[in-house]
Amino acid sequence: MRSPKKYNRIVVKIGASIFAADKHKIDAALINNIVVQISGLVKAGKEVVVVSSGAIAIGMSILKTTNRPKELAYLQATAAIGQHELMHIYKLAFNEHGINCAQLLLTWDDFSDRRFLNAKHTLNTLLRLKCVPIINENDTVATEEIKFGDNDKLSALVSILVDADLLIILSDVDGLLDKNKKVIRSVEKITAQIKSLACPTNKKTCVGGMITKIQAASIAVDSGIPCVIANGKKKGIISQVAKDPFSCGTVFTTKKK
Repeated sequence: MRSPKKYNRIVVKIGASIFAADKHKIDAALINNIVVQISGLVKAGKEVVVVSSGAIAIGMSILKTTNRPKELAYLQATAAIGQHELMHIYKLAFNEHGINCAQLLLTWDDFSDRRFLNAKHTLNTLLRLKCVPIINENDTVATEEIKFGDNDKLSALVSILVDADLLIILSDVDGLLDKNKKVIRSVEKITAQIKSLACPTNKKTCVGGMITKIQAASIAVDSGIPCVIANGKKKGIISQVAKDPFSCGTVFTTKKK
């Protein structure tokens, strides 16, 4: 595990369940709290990349749809409506702190060949400009064959792309729970037993669940990047994890000490 002082480049993945408040309304106060924390890290000299879900959830809220669309074209249209509003919310929130943000919509193809380098150069330039890149899967053009399926895996790939020091995956749970429903603080190796503790989500606004988070953690730690799964609804959680990844949630450690 690296020294906390060296967690300078951090990728924060924000799950759709974070945005959804009661009756599918957007929890604006929570989003503002998350932006406050990220802005604090940037002003402290950290580089932060955000991988944000929420476009479909927000689109559903705007369209007053209670169930996630099953038809691909309708799902993509919902994402298109929601993505615009999602970035508008981020823009207003970051502007309050004098920080610019930028939108990057990626698909699987962007992680291959030359396009991989193009995305990497763009992200590195944005970070040098003290800007916060906000990345989402390009749901409006992705098909079932090339969809990431969730943003957990996307966040792990982005962490590798920018050579991050730490990946933080925020959800609405406190971390990986054991059979007694207690949070497992540290995972040194992702075994079959660890995987058996995960379950998919049954929420109407998002996909993935703990299974895809563990898969993402596996991708990250295999590349030497520690990963923390934590509850994004807890006040100050990003700042706390960035300071000490062992302080809350579940940390998946790398072989590097």
